[in-house]
Amino acid sequence: MGKKKTPAINSSSTADIAFLLLCYFLMTTTMGSQTGLSRRLPPMPDKNQKVQDQKVNRRNIIVVRINSADRLFAGTEPVEISQLKDKIKIFLSNPNDDPTLSEKEIQDIEGYGNCAVSKGVISLQNDRGTSYSAYMAVQNELVKAVNELREEFSTKAYGKAFAKLTEEQQGIVKKAIPQNISEAEPKDVGKRSR
Repeated sequence: MGKKKTPAINSSSTADIAFLLLCYFLMTTTMGSQTGLSRRLPPMPDKNQKVQDQKVNRRNIIVVRINSADRLFAGTEPVEISQLKDKIKIFLSNPNDDPTLSEKEIQDIEGYGNCAVSKGVISLQNDRGTSYSAYMAVQNELVKAVNELREEFSTKAYGKAFAKLTEEQQGIVKKAIPQNISEAEPKDVGKRSR
């Protein structure tokens, strides 16, 4: 007896169908509007501003530095990456009105009312020798600190998580807890000038 032929499955159109499905999902899927990292540079000081005023305003800036050995500093103190988020949260929220931490300014936010908004700016500086992984880990902690403050504000003001708020409510929370991160150009910290 001759061998029985197994019927073959016609798969020539499978690739076409897969391609059409891919095109369909690419055209109908909307990308999230909260992509990327928003950054705001601190304003240039006024030429007529007194030197004393400029010193006072320095309290509103915390310098976060990563050196070429991936050591992390917040202000003048060396910190571990695990401590950074909480340090930034305390700096921005300044719960006890510490004169060495960021100031708060009462702002009238439309749709919410008067709110004490932090004037704090995080100045992120890194060395040219800083590893990419260390830089991204620090970025993540800074954004996480702001996001946690926004979550706390959302829960207190609206009784629910930030993600469950309306777009208008999320806008209010973002105004109440701004994300002001200034990134400086990388420098050769270890290089000596002659």
